[in-house]
Amino acid sequence: MLLALDAGNSNITIGAFEGRDLIFQWRLRTVHEQTADEWGILLRNLFSPANLDIAKVDGIIISSVVPPIDATLAFMTKRYFHTEAMFVTPRTDIGLIIRYDNPNEVGADRLVNGVAGFYKYGGPCVIVDMGTTINFDVISKDGEYLGGSIAVGIGIAIKALFTKTARLPLVEFRPPKDVVGTNTVASMQSGLYFGAVGMIDGILERIIEKLGPETKAIATGGQAHMIVEGSRYLKIVDEHLTLQGLQMIWERNHAKQ
Repeated sequence: MLLALDAGNSNITIGAFEGRDLIFQWRLRTVHEQTADEWGILLRNLFSPANLDIAKVDGIIISSVVPPIDATLAFMTKRYFHTEAMFVTPRTDIGLIIRYDNPNEVGADRLVNGVAGFYKYGGPCVIVDMGTTINFDVISKDGEYLGGSIAVGIGIAIKALFTKTARLPLVEFRPPKDVVGTNTVASMQSGLYFGAVGMIDGILERIIEKLGPETKAIATGGQAHMIVEGSRYLKIVDEHLTLQGLQMIWERNHAKQ
């Protein structure tokens, strides 16, 4: 059994794979202060309700954009799973050519999404990952990671409206009934939703113009389903894209070993 961990700024998503099949997944908060023992006990406690045997875990792969917790996760995997985790880096054989000016600046999650997007849907493609930030990752028809865009995430925008104003409340992100809000909450939800959709479509329009009309646009991340409802370019939602990309990278490197 393979455990795939995607450690983001807000959440850690964990997937359990039997071969290429994702058989279970969990989402935990990213807590910087958590110790290796706390992570280990937490992960082990997830297995029993899912009727999974922890002894069957024989591989762990991690993509992380939170350097302060990397050493903790590495120690946890050795102590509780008796295996050394494989961390995805720009030096990992991912099956894509990285064309970024400085490959060391590319987040592991962006590379992993690029792998899954290209090998599942073909190139050229652009993956829109809606997390703490909104990442656009662009892959050429020849399997080159070209780069992309990084925009402010929806959660950050909501918190900024609440904390930087005197009278605006904290609101839930959801598609509004009408673009014209008739009260403060509805007006904020309209601005947040259509602002996000407009920004995403505006960037996608320029990327597709650059790569060609055959470019596939794939959405993943927390708000993907809601954004796709209003988007002109996003039609594919793949909520397990990052975890499947980790499995693909593990398989590629494990097969060679």
